[in-house]
Amino acid sequence: MTRSYRRVDGRKARGNRRRTEIVEATLRVIEAEGVVGVSHRSVAREAGVPPTSITYHFAGLDDLLVGTLTWSAESMAVEARDLIESSRIKGGNPAAAVAEMLAFAVGPRRGRTMAEYELYLLAARRPELRPAARMWLDVLTSLARHPDEVGFRAFLAGVDGMLMQGLIDDEPPTAAELLPVVEHLLAPLR
Repeated sequence: MTRSYRRVDGRKARGNRRRTEIVEATLRVIEAEGVVGVSHRSVAREAGVPPTSITYHFAGLDDLLVGTLTWSAESMAVEARDLIESSRIKGGNPAAAVAEMLAFAVGPRRGRTMAEYELYLLAARRPELRPAARMWLDVLTSLARHPDEVGFRAFLAGVDGMLMQGLIDDEPPTAAELLPVVEHLLAPLR
């Protein structure tokens, strides 16, 4: 009997970790300074790596922004999927789970949400960012596979609106304040 061992490429794993560190540092730069603050040097300083590491992993700033937006969209979609599935498994209230997620996004996680939305809105001006910006909607739509696709897209548009409004509020809304709106948006989908 022959055994096949899967060989782990340590260089590839380290490279993937470094890319993630760079992307997370890019989000922190955007959070602090906006997209205009993103440069090879500012991201390298934030990541604690030499500037050449940035250019090794990302051909240019546009590639870095696309990579950051793609990583953010994937992370957001995974969080939303896990939240939805956890709520279903526990027999909980999906509307309450969504309201909690939104309150967290515009409260304790406000800076990160602002950075992600700044990238998201940049896609309106930069066509190369658009596929990454649409990714989270496409992933969420595919996760839900709801028969009322139009209603579900309206729900997602409402979520975007609540996030944007929450970001510009002086005091972020609480989950309890968001819950009636989320329930209203979900009502046609039940």
